[in-house]
Amino acid sequence: MNTEVVLITGALSGIGRATAFAFARENYRVVISGRREADGAALLAELHALGAEAAFVRADVRLESEVSHLVDEAVRLFGRLDIAVNNAGTEGKPGPAQDITVGDYSQTFDTNVLGVFLSMKHELRAMLSRKSGSIVNVTSAFGKVGAPYASLYVASKHAVEGLTKSVSREVGGQGIRVNAVAPGPVETGMLNRFIKHDEATKSYMATELALGRIGTSEEIAEAIVFVGSRKAAFVTGQSFSVDGGRLA
Repeated sequence: MNTEVVLITGALSGIGRATAFAFARENYRVVISGRREADGAALLAELHALGAEAAFVRADVRLESEVSHLVDEAVRLFGRLDIAVNNAGTEGKPGPAQDITVGDYSQTFDTNVLGVFLSMKHELRAMLSRKSGSIVNVTSAFGKVGAPYASLYVASKHAVEGLTKSVSREVGGQGIRVNAVAPGPVETGMLNRFIKHDEATKSYMATELALGRIGTSEEIAEAIVFVGSRKAAFVTGQSFSVDGGRLA
């Protein structure tokens, strides 16, 4: 039985949900987190039905007190924290840069950047005590290139890439790895909201990919499990593009 514990933020839908199942299938003990208690309870029931050892802890990653409580609860429940997947994110409000408001900026950056920073801060507190751990931040192919009418989202994902690389240099000598997985277009609620459920836009996006199709949450989840696990023990400070060849 695998005794390692994985914590997943933004676990209640899309990539986060698929990641919870992927780790559960590998017999990890799983702590899922998100803001919607009913959805959290439903996902927890599904994981338990599969025989997974799992727990749900409600948290808003924008609030440090809740992030601190989340990490403390994970350790209290299972005695340790081995892997953390920082997946909570928002597409924000797309549109021309000249129309973006300070409120739009806060909405996007408080979740996508502050949320990841706070999560890493408190995850590291737990991991450094054991001098062991692995953090995987979920970024985006747009964390590496620009995209029109998505300046805030793109900037936020660039920021997370920078956090990933910088923190990896701080803690690598203390037994902790920090990496990112950067998905391309994936069939999720976030993507559909971002493109306003326009199937023509989705079809066009697929033509930009070498594989010629949109990805699935399960495909991203499998990459996250690999990067987070001991199979990638000599990998840190990297951002893995899982984008169907979008940046090839």
